[in-house]
Amino acid sequence: MQPVLAAVLLTLACGGSGASSGSTQASGANLGDIKIGVLEPLTGPSASQGQDVLHGIELARDVLNGKYPEVGIPKLTVGKISLVPSDTQSNPQIAASEVDRLGRTEKVAAIVGTYQSATTLTASERSERLGIPTVCGSSSSTALTERGLKWFFRVGPSDKTFAETYFDWLKSIRSQHPVKKAVILHTNDQFGNDGAKIITEVAGQNGTTIADDISFQGNSTDLTSQVQKIRSDNPDAVFTLAFTNDAILFVKTAAQLGYTPPAILAFGAGWIDPTFIKALGPLANYSITRASWAAQYGDKNPAAKAVADLFQKNYNQPMTENSAREFTAMITAGEAIQQAGSTDPEKVRTALRNYKQTKTIMPWKGIKFDGNGQNEQSAGVIEQMVNGRYELVWPADAATTKLVWPAPPLSSR
Repeated sequence: MQPVLAAVLLTLACGGSGASSGSTQASGANLGDIKIGVLEPLTGPSASQGQDVLHGIELARDVLNGKYPEVGIPKLTVGKISLVPSDTQSNPQIAASEVDRLGRTEKVAAIVGTYQSATTLTASERSERLGIPTVCGSSSSTALTERGLKWFFRVGPSDKTFAETYFDWLKSIRSQHPVKKAVILHTNDQFGNDGAKIITEVAGQNGTTIADDISFQGNSTDLTSQVQKIRSDNPDAVFTLAFTNDAILFVKTAAQLGYTPPAILAFGAGWIDPTFIKALGPLANYSITRASWAAQYGDKNPAAKAVADLFQKNYNQPMTENSAREFTAMITAGEAIQQAGSTDPEKVRTALRNYKQTKTIMPWKGIKFDGNGQNEQSAGVIEQMVNGRYELVWPADAATTKLVWPAPPLSSR
């Protein structure tokens, strides 16, 4: 088992939940209404994912504001958080202009978002110039925390961490399922291109040849040529980086062409959107994804279980990896303001720099940002879709299902 995951399982088994290790301290400040900007794709091609992550942020706001005292996360004592939602429309230029509005007009204390790496790239550059702390939950492009920014913080793993998680797992099952040759299928954007680069690097370090790197434009209407190319490459596995519409189209196209990859190894995104499961039904089964959230850890973490139960009750759908990461980003932003006892951006940024949390709802050791703003204690797990629900397959001693590889033919499901 990975050291980070081993540590967190020990912590959770001992009953740890939600409370900070000195992160949410009592303050005599009375800040009143604390405005936090929420920058997500609320309309457009990624609206379903945007609504999912917005729900995670809204639930975190309510927990911080004391609406759910049964959740083991301390509420704020310095004021009440109000959210200022803003729509990126999945457009990097709009995301940047919305940062201007949130900072200059709304005077937010911090920004949480933006789900997509391409919009996070431009939004964080603008917030850097304006001096607005930005806490990112879901965008995983490794390059985001390699730009030397001082106002950008990511709580979740980068794609480098996720790629290393994949190959640690593949190494553990190499005797049964060797992956000597793989193909990468990805969107032609910040998320896809950076992810493909990282996968290729980590694959080379682990003796796997990347036979093909196939890109496509997001929200495609036809992936026939890409699927035919993958079939001709005859890989042992297909790594995929795509958002919901493209993920659905890829699986449907493969089924129509009578091709079933031995294993689809997804990098989250569209594969964990509830819409993906609803649209594909049985065709979604046996997909594999890396994740930084697993509902099964709730059995060992009372706060995680309470949050997941509230999410299901409030929004009539399970909490996903995306909504869990954005929940955690919002909690982090709120606790930093509590620590700072102020909404002054510089003081909030300093609080984030010094932030240390040992208990979260995530299967991590905790949250502690390195000099680039990356949470150095985040970690990943591997899940497989079984009967419309993702189940843990790795770490092996936490697995809740037996791995199915190769995947049964799409035509037989």
